[in-house]
Amino acid sequence: QVQVVESGGGLVQPGGSLRLSCAVSGSIFSIPAMGWYRQAPGKQREWVAGFGSGGIINYGDFVKGRFTISRDNAKNTVYLQMNSLKPEDTAVYYCNAQIRVARATQELKDCWGQGTQVTVSS
Repeated sequence: QVQVVESGGGLVQPGGSLRLSCAVSGSIFSIPAMGWYRQAPGKQREWVAGFGSGGIINYGDFVKGRFTISRDNAKNTVYLQMNSLKPEDTAVYYCNAQIRVARATQELKDCWGQGTQVTVSS
């Protein structure tokens, strides 16, 4: 069993900052890819930022230097530092992890957390 748990969401004023955390636990051999998505009311889920193969980091175009993703491999945890938040950043933020559960398999398990609400409002 694998668990993906997000934390750190909340209410913040425009221009403020939040730091989201995502911890993965359970039967894990490695996590080749891990990142963040978000879904605003009435909109499709969109990709925010993530680590890919070889540790390469990519961000969604709308981030524009405001967000920074980081990772603690020892803790199987990824963070999303969000600065200069805007009302349009309001959404539920989801963590996604592509998990290899055992050395014996190359298959990756696609795992999602329950999400954490981020609300940017004055």
